[in-house]
Amino acid sequence: MKNTYLNLIFILTFLFITSLSHSQVTKTEIKKLDSTKVKHVNIGFKVGIPNLIGGSAEIILPALGNRIGPYIDYSGFNIDTDEVGTNLSYLEYGANLYFNPKGSGFFISLGQAKFDSDLTFYDLIFTNGDMSSTGTISTDFNFNTTNLKLGIKTSGTFYFRFEVGFGFGDIPDSIDFTATVDGITESFSEEIPPIPGLGQSGILIGNIGFGVAF
Repeated sequence: MKNTYLNLIFILTFLFITSLSHSQVTKTEIKKLDSTKVKHVNIGFKVGIPNLIGGSAEIILPALGNRIGPYIDYSGFNIDTDEVGTNLSYLEYGANLYFNPKGSGFFISLGQAKFDSDLTFYDLIFTNGDMSSTGTISTDFNFNTTNLKLGIKTSGTFYFRFEVGFGFGDIPDSIDFTATVDGITESFSEEIPPIPGLGQSGILIGNIGFGVAF
């Protein structure tokens, strides 16, 4: 009878240890799966140059082990006051290539961008000898670039992104102006003054981004 009790205790102890070990393994596997879970949609904002501030969207594709992320960035706003009117838009699209299979961490990026801006100055006073008149001056500054960037993006539901790179393209070295005074229109050009990061071969790129991933 004593041996029977000992055998029963042994069997129950074995079953308890086996169940506990299986539960621990299951929890470890679940935790591992959660840590490698890829969030395929990223939506947020970017602030920087030349995009200024705008929206950003990215989709992580299962290709190459969740390493490819097509993206699109857009900035656009109008400011119209009694003195000046501004219309600016920036569109960039391309793909990010991540170094790890989670759609986060370090990545390189290749894309195309288009920058358009229109600027109009109202109620400017022009003088001609003793005569003065009121008129407007308008101009635009547009360029297209091929952007090559290096960046890093954090993982998790709320992410942070940082990018630096260069946009290769033909940047105008002068700006054309159109002046209208008393119904008379004249055009003239002015050279662009030296601007750090901006040259005839392209423009430096730098931005930070943040958003939600799911």
